[in-house]
Amino acid sequence: METEYEKCMSGKPFIGSKDPQITEMILRTRRLLMQFNATDYADTKRKQELLREIFGSMGKGVHVDIDFHCEYGKHIFVGDKVIINMNCTFVDNNRIDIGNNVLIAPNVQIYTATHSIKINERMVHEWSESEEICRTYALPVKIEDGVWIGGGSIILPGVIIGQNSVIGAGSVVTHSIPANCVAVGNPCRVIKQINNE
Repeated sequence: METEYEKCMSGKPFIGSKDPQITEMILRTRRLLMQFNATDYADTKRKQELLREIFGSMGKGVHVDIDFHCEYGKHIFVGDKVIINMNCTFVDNNRIDIGNNVLIAPNVQIYTATHSIKINERMVHEWSESEEICRTYALPVKIEDGVWIGGGSIILPGVIIGQNSVIGAGSVVTHSIPANCVAVGNPCRVIKQINNE
């Protein structure tokens, strides 16, 4: 029988509070994030150590500003030369893969988690005070090499942003974006191609 964590990773509906592995992961990550966000801004060595504990993997030349928030932490995989600016939130119930040479502006939100639009699938009908009231499912997000995500953008579950593309500030990315283009808006749509030769 699948655990709630296994359901989570395979994109099936899950109830995180029923799985000790999930609840322990979240608690551990929240404690590490509290330390990270409270660390002296000049103490880059300690901040890097904490990020390496939080993330699944992290390359060289990575800068993550405060306040940074995430859910599980270990599902975030970051390449080389990446900037994650201030006040970003990554809901990493499933994988978030960030390539090399990626710029993520302030207030960007990346969501892997979502819920069914059907109330009977979304809500838990027989629950106790200590459990979650709803079911969640999660789909991975991938940001390929060379991407720049503008400030305040929201990236929804299952999205892939293609290599070297630019997402305009304030966009809501509801579906995958191809490589080498500029995409903007709500919902986000391609407005021009970029010649990166």
